[in-house]
Amino acid sequence: MDQTVRLTINGEIKEFPVGISYKEVIKDYEKTTDAPVILVIAGGKIRELHKKANRDCEVKLITTRDSIGNKTYKRTACLVLLKAIYDLAGKEKIEKVVLHYSVGSGFYFTMEGKQELDQAFLDQVKTRMTELVKAQIPVKKRSVNTDEAIALFHHHGMYDKEKLFRYRRVSRVNIYSIENFEDYFYGAMAYDTGYVPYFDLRLYDEGFVLMLPDAKAPDEIPEFLPQDKIFQVQKESKKLDISTVGELNDQITSQGIQKILLMQEAIQESQISRIAEQIAQAGNKKFVMIAGPSSSGKTTFSHRLSIQLAAHGLKPHPIAVDNYFVNREHTPLDEFGEKDYECLEAIDVEQFNKDMLALLKGERVELPVFNFKTGQREYKGDFLQLGKEDILVIEGIHGLNDRLSYALPKESKFKIYISALTQLNIDEHNRIPTTDGRLIRRIIRDARTRGTSAKETIARWPSVRRGEEKNIFPYQEEADVMFNSALIYELACLKVYAEPLLFGIAKEDPEYLEANRLLKFFDYFVPVPSEEVPNNSLLREFIGGSCFNT
Repeated sequence: MDQTVRLTINGEIKEFPVGISYKEVIKDYEKTTDAPVILVIAGGKIRELHKKANRDCEVKLITTRDSIGNKTYKRTACLVLLKAIYDLAGKEKIEKVVLHYSVGSGFYFTMEGKQELDQAFLDQVKTRMTELVKAQIPVKKRSVNTDEAIALFHHHGMYDKEKLFRYRRVSRVNIYSIENFEDYFYGAMAYDTGYVPYFDLRLYDEGFVLMLPDAKAPDEIPEFLPQDKIFQVQKESKKLDISTVGELNDQITSQGIQKILLMQEAIQESQISRIAEQIAQAGNKKFVMIAGPSSSGKTTFSHRLSIQLAAHGLKPHPIAVDNYFVNREHTPLDEFGEKDYECLEAIDVEQFNKDMLALLKGERVELPVFNFKTGQREYKGDFLQLGKEDILVIEGIHGLNDRLSYALPKESKFKIYISALTQLNIDEHNRIPTTDGRLIRRIIRDARTRGTSAKETIARWPSVRRGEEKNIFPYQEEADVMFNSALIYELACLKVYAEPLLFGIAKEDPEYLEANRLLKFFDYFVPVPSEEVPNNSLLREFIGGSCFNT
């Protein structure tokens, strides 16, 4: 029997004893990377460093500078944080610690129980976390059957996890521990506590923020610049008293989806109505500028807002900024030499301002239509003239950037930022990233409307995200109002559409890792049919059947 394995690392084949840990394998390579190696991909699968190499394969190093590595860093830091809190306060003083949402590159937590959350306690937690990091305590992983996991979480008072695993079909559950503290986390972990030395803690709102590094600078803590508007929108979204997937599954299985669905849709409609009322009452707004990242539901939102504006006595006219694209041959190139359709320079800003200013003065203007097949701007006799009640509803990714509408008086503009800010957690310690919700929406819509495979959509997603980071997110706090387009029930509904598309990605494809992660994620949800989703719902923009022809 062969007692060695042949591993290909950085194009070099090396032999190692069978059963060697990946921690040992990477030892000689760690000096060659620009950040610590926190995981490996071996044989096409993500492997934690304590795992053993038992067969010949290619090994790719994952550092904290990689997206997967950065997520692993953050996940491990959360485990260290929870361990430190329970070490200091004990279970008798802590009812629960809940991870809610991102704030900058960190996470916002709240604490419930007898333990007072103040600066003194937070300083103690930070000191204890530093001690745990210095001690380099192994992060241990054990696999237990699902029934045992349910009993264990019940024993620990982690009822959110107990609920979650009642609905999961997998037979085994991975439990992570640092010494005597045990928890469940969705995703891989670092080898030991020494891998997460960079963090900070800040009191914020009713809880605190665990500040962590970005992938771009894995050894630096970014400046604490909370975005208060978007934070408040996320906070206000929690109206349905469902905060975890387990609670959603309970509701679906005991009462069906209809009540949750109707309540969620009613909440969104009342929010849109309030925004329309605010615009109407201002009396001086002529340009409603709507911006948001990919798959946030901008198109349906602009239609529904227009209906509400009409109900408030105004005459809305939709305008897509995309119709002001420069002719394709003039589109700027990005750093990779590809046409950059998402930069501001891809828009004929001069012509846009000229037309909008003319409309503001009451002149009759012929509006362009961009022909995406030919890549040319065309004029087809679409004239517009604004009267007293007329108002333009302008949708485009640069809507909040004043450089797009530099010639228009500030008082004539009303800015709206829309995004799908996930309101649901997997459980109290595992959040659902907002980007996951939007990616799933996009996979389904692209397949339905553009014939694009899930593989292609996943491959393009990093480029889309770079465009958002550059062109949308820096301006989100400029908005007069923010609208959260996420629906509490949507992932249970999207599961039915997304799974077949994700199963279509082959194991040898580079996009398989992401597809597999999303498939595992959908395992948590009880699926619901889409028949009861109203035809004006934001969700219809993605699954089809919208009355707005989106």
